[in-house]
Amino acid sequence: MERFKTLIAICMLCISLQACLQEVASNGDKLRTGAMQTGAYLPLLHAKKVALVSNHATLIGKTHLADSLLSLDVDLVKIFAPEHGFRGIADAGEIIDHATDSKTGLPVVSLYGSNKKPSPASLENVDIILFDLQDVGARFYTYIYTLSYVMEAAAEAGIPVIVLDRPNPNGFYVDGPVLEKEYASFVGMHPVPVVYGMTIGEYGRMVNGEYWIDDSLQCDLKVIPLKNYDRGKLYKLPVRPSPNLPDWKSVYLYPSLCLFEGTVMSVGRGTDHPFTVYGHPDFLTGSFAFTPEPRQGAKHPKLEGKQCFGQNLEGYAENYDQAEHHFNLLWLINAFEELGSDSSFFTPYFDKLAGTSRLREQILSGTSEEKIRSSWQEDLDAFMEIRKKYLIYEDFKNADNAY
Repeated sequence: MERFKTLIAICMLCISLQACLQEVASNGDKLRTGAMQTGAYLPLLHAKKVALVSNHATLIGKTHLADSLLSLDVDLVKIFAPEHGFRGIADAGEIIDHATDSKTGLPVVSLYGSNKKPSPASLENVDIILFDLQDVGARFYTYIYTLSYVMEAAAEAGIPVIVLDRPNPNGFYVDGPVLEKEYASFVGMHPVPVVYGMTIGEYGRMVNGEYWIDDSLQCDLKVIPLKNYDRGKLYKLPVRPSPNLPDWKSVYLYPSLCLFEGTVMSVGRGTDHPFTVYGHPDFLTGSFAFTPEPRQGAKHPKLEGKQCFGQNLEGYAENYDQAEHHFNLLWLINAFEELGSDSSFFTPYFDKLAGTSRLREQILSGTSEEKIRSSWQEDLDAFMEIRKKYLIYEDFKNADNAY
């Protein structure tokens, strides 16, 4: 009877794998995520009590990885959930309580708010940690820091970590200011540029190799690599990675538009166009209008109930193959100049997102985009030397220079 159940589970997993292959076919290749390669990591889980770091996008095809593991008799004892929660519906920054997953009955431990790092108590009955989160390749997206904290806690407890790698949808360029340590926070913990051009597995290798979790501590880390991954292309993710990145266009524009979160401008939270538009009630030269309203994933959006005028960048995203791929500053500079050119445009959050005060100071002083970009280059060159030590996959063309 047990053998029959196992056979059924394997058949269901095969069906799920086939669905996953159909989903990634839109990317024009035979990409296989780490999670799909069960033969590479299931033997490592045998007779182990397993904790899974995951959210709603932790899928093999249409099936959640937790369900697949349980169907294959893996002893899954706990789920750790990042920002936005296990089901991925919470607001950015919303505090998530610990809970029990209604479908599996497993305890869900939140790794957000005051509990970003797994506690020793939460790891007492854990032999190994399986990590599978979909990153989007921008420094202020918090899942890479969830990985860093998990690695730190695991290293302290002597627990190995397996990262099931996923493609970076913005992995085809490196750009933006490198974070300065005095501006470190949960939207930027490490000295990397805004766009770092690495998968989350590669990023974990860098955190380990550069001793960023501790000067003398490293995690027992294993990465299950992607197969047929082409870093040089834009990947259109089959599942939204978080509530306010609903499609590939928002993911593509996110690295450039997120800095607006540290200004008086709205980036469309509370509308049908989050992170594809930007605007403000006083941005009178804008060609697009929108009004932020409360909704799932944006309960209290900036400029709620106020009509904003600005720009819709969906057309820019749709022509991405003709665009110069870089961290776009012109939208930010133009909005600053339109709204009065003084410090009231910025909020204290801006420097945390930028990872430096220098960018704000340069914009305030009227420094040209070209000069601002040139001021990053030395730090970018130094980062690229570090980065190349930890790459698993062939680098994109022109990798010796950031786009």
